[in-house]
Amino acid sequence: MTSPSTSSRGIGVALGATSSACFSASGTFAKALTDAGLSPLEAVWLRVVGACVVLLAVLLRLRGPAAFAPLWRDRTIRRSVIVFGLVVVASCQGLYFVAASRLPVGIAILLEFTGPVLVVGYLRLIRRQHVRPAAYLGIGLAMVGLCCVVEIWTGVRLDAFGLVCGLGAAAGNATYFVLLDRMTGTVDALSLTSGGMVVGAIALAPLATPWDAPWHLLAHPVAIGSSRVEGWLVVLLLVMISTVVSYVIGGMAVQRLSAPVAAGVSYVEPVTACVLAWILLGERLNTVQITGGVVVLLGAYIAQSAAQARPEAPAATWVELVPTNALLTSAPDEAEPSHA
Repeated sequence: MTSPSTSSRGIGVALGATSSACFSASGTFAKALTDAGLSPLEAVWLRVVGACVVLLAVLLRLRGPAAFAPLWRDRTIRRSVIVFGLVVVASCQGLYFVAASRLPVGIAILLEFTGPVLVVGYLRLIRRQHVRPAAYLGIGLAMVGLCCVVEIWTGVRLDAFGLVCGLGAAAGNATYFVLLDRMTGTVDALSLTSGGMVVGAIALAPLATPWDAPWHLLAHPVAIGSSRVEGWLVVLLLVMISTVVSYVIGGMAVQRLSAPVAAGVSYVEPVTACVLAWILLGERLNTVQITGGVVVLLGAYIAQSAAQARPEAPAATWVELVPTNALLTSAPDEAEPSHA
């Protein structure tokens, strides 16, 4: 008979893989919007505001205004929501969109996915957790692979600012896993994501200057490779699939697993992002870059999986989908104490 803990981990893996596949399309959608005339920051602000409206509507419908009360009473939760909004939503998404607009989508996502290496660094240097020697091998492999992706021996012909933004997005990627891991059992994914989107939308507004954006472009078809799709439909897919669905179920996945394990599952994202960019945008990486990408992912996987397993945190319940007047979640009694 399958134990509750094993079942929870299985659900977490399925949720994480689905979240990563949904998020992987964001680079393709964003590139279509920026090629049509929107700036990367205008595109990401539109994404965040759209997601913010949807998530707040769902949260208020399920729980009512009382859902926000604990956010104001608990300083730790409030601080975590602000950090989530500023770093994970505003900074990570903004930097990734800028990188994707100046680099091939596949390279931009590979740069972002050096984030799991930073997760290991955080666990070792900040949390003082033991990290197996294999982690350092993984970090070395990831760095070698990254050099191949950018073809550093050519003098880095790729856009330098795009590369910097991609690496900046990696820091946001790492923060995403670490923050959700730390918040397990204190706040559910829907509340954290909704609050973070509000903070992100406010933070991005002065930079995106949406009052001057050419929103009329969304009333016309935009190019996605050789095809043309209505601009509003691209925005709808970006908001609903690559943001709302991805962030909420991704948060639920991390709360059922751990930061390192969820980071490993998330490697579905760069693979599907590269495939989508190839099929829809016609962006192809050369053999050296593909090989380097594989080495990056292998190294990052080795690095994060070498982190010492922590005691299993209480699995998040499906409270995200059930009306409640409380923001805090309670752990199921049958959760087992640890997992690999």
